[in-house]
Amino acid sequence: MRRLYLAAGVFFTVLGAIGAILPIIPTVPFLLLAAFCFARSNPEWERKIVEHPTWGPQIRDWRERRAISRRAKIASIATIAAGVGFTWLTLGFPWVWISIGVLVIIGGWIATRNE
Repeated sequence: MRRLYLAAGVFFTVLGAIGAILPIIPTVPFLLLAAFCFARSNPEWERKIVEHPTWGPQIRDWRERRAISRRAKIASIATIAAGVGFTWLTLGFPWVWISIGVLVIIGGWIATRNE
């Protein structure tokens, strides 16, 4: 089971790294999953993620208070809204309704988290 957690942790870390480069893919949720997996397989790697100067504070905020900073909320919701606009311009109706649903559900959830 430990090897499975380790493999999942590496996988989520790679997705988080891709998300740091591409604005469409989130970073912190994947790093949260990676830290969860590394806590069960490689505590040293978990520590490196939690103590990372850029991503560590967001991960610690979530772990300790289930909080998302206002800046991160605005960036996340703006990115989802940009995705709605992109979907509308490229695919149009009825496909844009899927993006609108994501904006309402996920954006609403993000907006209601502690700061």
